[in-house]
Formats: sequence, structure tokens, C-alpha cells
Amino acid sequence: MGEASQYHLPVLLQEVVSHLQINPEGTYVDATFGGGGHSRAILEQLNENGRLIVFDQDEDAYNNRIDDPRVTFVQQNFRHLARFLKLYKVPPVDGLLADLGVSSWQFDTAERGFSIRFDGDLDMRMDKRTTLTAAALLQSYSEQELHLLFQNYGEVTNARTLAKVIVTERKARPMRTINEFKSVIQPIVKGNPQKYLAQVFQALRIAVNDELGALKDLLTQATEVLKPGGKLAIITFHSLEDRLVKNFMKTGQFEVQDDPFSFTTPPKLFRLDTKKPVTAGPEELKRNSRSRSAKLRVAEKL
Repeated sequence: MGEASQYHLPVLLQEVVSHLQINPEGTYVDATFGGGGHSRAILEQLNENGRLIVFDQDEDAYNNRIDDPRVTFVQQNFRHLARFLKLYKVPPVDGLLADLGVSSWQFDTAERGFSIRFDGDLDMRMDKRTTLTAAALLQSYSEQELHLLFQNYGEVTNARTLAKVIVTERKARPMRTINEFKSVIQPIVKGNPQKYLAQVFQALRIAVNDELGALKDLLTQATEVLKPGGKLAIITFHSLEDRLVKNFMKTGQFEVQDDPFSFTTPPKLFRLDTKKPVTAGPEELKRNSRSRSAKLRVAEKL
């Protein structure tokens, strides 16, 4: 299977469908439509009274939408979930899925600037209607902001040095394209260059799209929009996201509170369906290299 085509394979598809325990006349939300693979699998389980609301802020995803009267496409970031479900008069939902991986064509389209494999503008916006590009971020963030960004979002080993080099060089050397940026930081790349650049690019992408902020908004709103007994299924691709999802499903909070003097425990919002995250089996790993880092967690709203 070619490099491009494997990206359109939805990750952990069977696992998602079985954990959602789909009610044929239920209402479901796919918060990350992408290539539509998960959506199509959910639709197959719904009868004519079922309903599917899909979110994706990406223009390409919108052009790939499913023509079916049961499907409503919302071209918005999923952080506006509750607002648009209200707008479309959607009742409390039976299940909500979000697959937080960057989709295929975003990585395969050079001009989107997501991939280190091509040259192109250093853009990385999932939603072209927003203004902050990766190039603008590199020009405007302070050294300390850049240091924390690469350290926290990319777990880059020499985040402090990287930030210093960017700030020192940016006055004299343009970093508008991927290749310009790579040549500026080339002298300080540590370890395996592919892995290093992937971590740097991940950090930029998370910051440009405020991905962790959007995920927190989604999780918080999931408790409003799910009916009791409704399923929340989230597929993450790196430890930062997975930690947020795990803590929230367990405790209803994003950070684990370790205050020994606190006697108030917040009310439990969810019952965990998956004690440990579900990961890809050997067959899927062979077929789709992206599934390597995928972790699915599922919880039921109390």
C-alpha cells in the first residue's frame, strides 16, 4: 500500500465501533471528520432515524463530506461543539468520537506546511480562517515562550538552545518556509534528525492550532452534550493529549490534584470502559504505520 493511501485508513476502526455500542436510532458526533472513515462506519450501524453530526474546520475535509440526509456537517473547530449542537437543535447525544491525529492530506499537501518531507510555507493552520501561522509564531514569540513551547509540546531535548538559536537568527535569516527553518536549526539538531524535526514540528502545530486548549474545551463540553450512559471515545497520538484525556475521564479534572488536606472530591462524571488505553493490533500496525502511537480511551457518562 502506498505512502499516501495508508493515511486515509481510519485508526482503530473496529475498536471504536465496538466500544461505542451504537444504538441504531441514536445521535452521534464525530468531532474530527478527516477522511470520513470513522463516520462511514458509524453510519453503517444507524437506521433511518439515526443521526450523525460531524465537525471539521478543514476545507479539504468539507469537500470530502458525505451526502446523506442523516449527516450534518459543521465546518468548525470542535471546541465550539456545544454551541453548534444547540444551534442545530441536537438532543443529548449517545456517543462522541474524536480522533486527534492529523489527517492524511494535511501531511501530504506540501503547501499546508505540516510535513518535514516537503518544502512549502511554514503554515500549519488547520483552519485557514485563523491568522497565526508557524512562521509568524517563530517571529513573534519571546525566547522563553519558545523554550517552553518546544519543551512542553515537543519534549525536545535541547529546547532552550533551540529557542536561543531561533531568536538570535530570526533578525537576519528568514524562516518563512520549511527549508529555511530547517537550515537555521540544522547545526543544533540532536540525535536522529527525523525524530528531532518531528518533535519540533509537533510542538509548532500544537501551538499554532491551540490543540490542547481545544481538547480541554471538547472534554468539558462532552459532559454537557452526552446523555447519561452516552459514550465518549477519544483517540490520542502523543502523551500530552493522552494525559489530559486519562485524567479527565478518571477525575473530571485535567491535572491530578495531590492536595492531602483537601477532603472534597469532585463528583465523578464518567465510568471508564477502558482501564488501559486500547492500541492497534499486529495486523493494523502492518497496514498503517500511523496507528503505532494511537491510543483509544472510552468512558461512559454517569
